[in-house]
Amino acid sequence: MAAVIASIEINVPVEKVFAYAIDPANLSAWQENVVSASQEGELAVGGKVITVRRVGKREQPMTMEFTSYDAPHSWSMRGVDGPVRPLVDTRVEPTAVGSRVTVELDFEGRGIGKLLVPLLVKPETRKGLPRNLALLKKNLEA
Repeated sequence: MAAVIASIEINVPVEKVFAYAIDPANLSAWQENVVSASQEGELAVGGKVITVRRVGKREQPMTMEFTSYDAPHSWSMRGVDGPVRPLVDTRVEPTAVGSRVTVELDFEGRGIGKLLVPLLVKPETRKGLPRNLALLKKNLEA
């Protein structure tokens, strides 16, 4: 199954979009299922972001590790624990009036996650990712 890809244009300069979107302190403001987030190490390759996400009625901790970091243009992360491990590539590109943010999100299933990814995770991601990007735009343009 192909990765889920979504983009949005934001009328804010690339540097401000990148700084806001990558900051763990802001994740719960623009990602609907994030309850809390913190960082472990630097926001750089090898650094980690630990989130607690609402999955159905449960709260699930998840650790993501930076696999690439090119401020203020792009970053990539991969999940390092749990049965569903996200693979995220984010790009922030300049436009005539601000920025375009593109997120490509795929998943690696382990154990029960192999069943969950195609049945539940990807369909929900197809709906949720555009909503999250709309929240990012709303918060940055406010």
